[in-house]
Amino acid sequence: MASRSGIAGLVAAVASAASLAPGVVAADAGGRANGRYEVWAIDQSNSPGRTYGGTLYVWDGEKLANGSSVDAPETVDLGGPAAAACLAATGANPVRPHMVAFNAEHTHAVVSFVASGHVLLLDAATREARACVRTSPGAGGARQAHFAAPSPDGAYVVVANQNGKLLERVDVDYAANTFALNPAATIDLASCTTPNGAACQDAALRPDNAPICPVVEATSRHTFVTLRGGGMFVVDSAATPMRIVAEYDRATVHPNGCGGAEVPARRHGPGKMYVNSGGGTGPNLFEADLYAFPVTGFSAANPPNTPAPSVVLSEDVEGADAHGVVLTKHGRELWMADRGRNLLWVVDTATDQLVDRLPLAGDVSADPTPDILAVAPPGNHVFASLRGPNPLTADPHVSTGSTPGVGVLRVVKGGHGAQFELVARVSNVDAGGVERADVHALAVRSTG
Repeated sequence: MASRSGIAGLVAAVASAASLAPGVVAADAGGRANGRYEVWAIDQSNSPGRTYGGTLYVWDGEKLANGSSVDAPETVDLGGPAAAACLAATGANPVRPHMVAFNAEHTHAVVSFVASGHVLLLDAATREARACVRTSPGAGGARQAHFAAPSPDGAYVVVANQNGKLLERVDVDYAANTFALNPAATIDLASCTTPNGAACQDAALRPDNAPICPVVEATSRHTFVTLRGGGMFVVDSAATPMRIVAEYDRATVHPNGCGGAEVPARRHGPGKMYVNSGGGTGPNLFEADLYAFPVTGFSAANPPNTPAPSVVLSEDVEGADAHGVVLTKHGRELWMADRGRNLLWVVDTATDQLVDRLPLAGDVSADPTPDILAVAPPGNHVFASLRGPNPLTADPHVSTGSTPGVGVLRVVKGGHGAQFELVARVSNVDAGGVERADVHALAVRSTG
């Protein structure tokens, strides 16, 4: 494997404490329709011999898709210069790189470290650290960075400080490589009050306001924020402080959502934002829901649960755990992974009808546990992060997999089907002979 290390320099404008709001998941290929691309995946287990770090793997996308570079990714040790940059900027090492996302131009990558609360800015071409910030202590002194979602306009990044129960914002200038937490923007989801006068965190309405995944819509004005205990907020994330403009209870949006994808308006209908709910944490151990929300009509003057979503699918059954979502080329279909049951749903985005369920367990992998999904710019392949035998995040009953790495899925039947072709395996065996590799973060970067 080729290895790249070294840091040209850390350019960090780290203000005091700020805020941010994953949401996860990339809505579309984002980038040039037929250009070259890379596949980025991160093993969130600690760097060998360390109690922090992790390993970034980068494949040439076209070669990975045709199977010629499966065993030859570029590797970047996040426990090396990147960790040194975070330590210098924050006084602490970064632990558990859980998510990665690119800015709209794909010049920079934003890596979220869920255990330590660090958010790392990488130069996407050189893989070098440019800035590192750390989220603020929140509820009970806890802080995390579950997902950091860049706004499409390049002005900010919204960070889900999960156990701290804070929605924070990092203000960013990619050209200058500056990346600063903005304390004035933060929303304390444990103690705030909604526009309708209800407690943001409420035993009946929203019992556990740990933010999971912020999803910033295309205009960069609003962010959809899913909550661990159920319910959801739509937030004006461009305002300072950020403010809630729509509130939803747990009966309307179920717990543990971490998938979002926006379909723009087109001739047959208005734009919509898909958001899911999943399982993985008690008492909501098993869940698979998908909702379609409008992307306009939000106002603090609206009553709760307005504008209302439509329920595309809902399966509260043993084993279910909906997680990553992605749109196929042109946004005609949405694919959603169920990591608990090793399958993909296919939804027609014009009609919101379930087209098919695609089982993945079989000869290529007995237990792939598909997590995050990303589509190749040409639209001919979808990639899936695959979990390991000793998962470090989410409960093992839904996140334990047998083949840690990246799954390569060929898109067939015009987006209605998938052929599971291969797994690009990664490994991190500890001194005791135990496989620790656990791939969660995944994204596709357009390079030309």
